[in-house]
Amino acid sequence: MTGRQRLVAGLWPPRFSRAQLIVALLLFVLGLGLAIQVQSTSDNSALRGARQEDLVRILDELDDRTKRLEDEKRRLEDQRTELETSSDQAEEARRQTQEKERQLGILAGTVAAQGPGITLTIGDGAGAVESDMLLDAIQELRAAGAEAIQVNGVRVVADSYFSDGGGSIEVDGKKISAPYRFKVIGKPQDLEPALNIPGGVVQTLEKEQATASVTRSEKIVVDALRPVERPDYARSSSQ
Repeated sequence: MTGRQRLVAGLWPPRFSRAQLIVALLLFVLGLGLAIQVQSTSDNSALRGARQEDLVRILDELDDRTKRLEDEKRRLEDQRTELETSSDQAEEARRQTQEKERQLGILAGTVAAQGPGITLTIGDGAGAVESDMLLDAIQELRAAGAEAIQVNGVRVVADSYFSDGGGSIEVDGKKISAPYRFKVIGKPQDLEPALNIPGGVVQTLEKEQATASVTRSEKIVVDALRPVERPDYARSSSQ
């Protein structure tokens, strides 16, 4: 065996004592801790080692970014407020449109209605009641604030007409017979006195040997309807 071979055989495999291993492990841990500390110090000292001009620039950039974020927040809040306001306005406009449609429907007789009012019942045992007497009653009721009227199941509207024909009375071409029952929605305190004024509807009927009675009620239902008619020529100007 040569001298070199004997040297290698003496060094390998290496022989470590227990104390040497403990010292090596402690040195490794110490080195690792120092490396981590150096890295942390290097990271945290990035700003510490910066020049004053650099620090001012960084602060300015942070201020600008904060301002932009605050402006964006205000803009989004304004948009939300606008949307909420627009939504409320649209909802209110929709509600008003629906209410207006309902009111027009009541006036046109295409929608049922209910409310306080009176019932006027006219008896005609002698057959002396004529269409103009019933029309006079309608006119008096309208003048007193009647909002919806039906007579014997026929809805009376602005263009309704009364006529005599063949020994009977017709309303809008539909025959009705005594007793004539008027269901009227309006303020009872105004409607009843309008019929009972001196020389008015009730006295005129009584002179003709007819009878007339008026009953107030907190709930009158006018449910006779007229069909919705489409005009032949008129169209909405918004179309």
